[in-house]
Amino acid sequence: MTDIARFIEHTLLKPEATEGQIRQLCQEGLEYGFAAICVNPVWVKLCSQLMDDSGVVVCSVSGFPLGANLTEVKAHEAQAAVQVGAREIDMVINVGMLKSGDTVYVERDITAVVNTARRHRVLTKVIIETALLTDEEKVKACLLVKKAGADFVKTSTGFAKGGATAGDIALMRRVVGSAMGVKASGGVRSREDALAMVASGADRIGASASVRIVGGDDGESQKAT
Repeated sequence: MTDIARFIEHTLLKPEATEGQIRQLCQEGLEYGFAAICVNPVWVKLCSQLMDDSGVVVCSVSGFPLGANLTEVKAHEAQAAVQVGAREIDMVINVGMLKSGDTVYVERDITAVVNTARRHRVLTKVIIETALLTDEEKVKACLLVKKAGADFVKTSTGFAKGGATAGDIALMRRVVGSAMGVKASGGVRSREDALAMVASGADRIGASASVRIVGGDDGESQKAT
């Protein structure tokens, strides 16, 4: 049986998230042995302290959720998050620039964050927001992410009109090949959903329903050790 917990980034990116909820997220990350927890930059320092030496990575976001920030702002946001303990950064591409055909801008935007993270040996995952793209645009976005040297390409923020699909994961995997990671995020709410994403080529899954995914509705069975 697949140990699905090791694929999951336990995620809480809602703007109304409280400190208590963030602390609970970290506790669940430790209890279930998730690959990472993912939080907004303001919570990274606290999470880094709570997760210290646990093996569960702290991930944060840049240009989230719209991707329309200036490139310099995205790079600075990534740098600031890394300085307080983030070990992975999930950035959002500029979807409008991609749809406008300005691939030079999009590549430079991604590269700025990738280079910032790489200086600190931090992984970069690039959200292309698949629900807003045609298949042709998804392919183009994946190729730009690969060219920019990012570590992962990721489907969604979870804030758009749709999230990850097995079909999109399979497409992204075909485009980037085996050398890059693929992350499914948005709408993954059950173990069945998660396993379908892994079967289609996902290396990571971003989910807020992580406890339900690994342990059933009661969250008590199949805890990671």
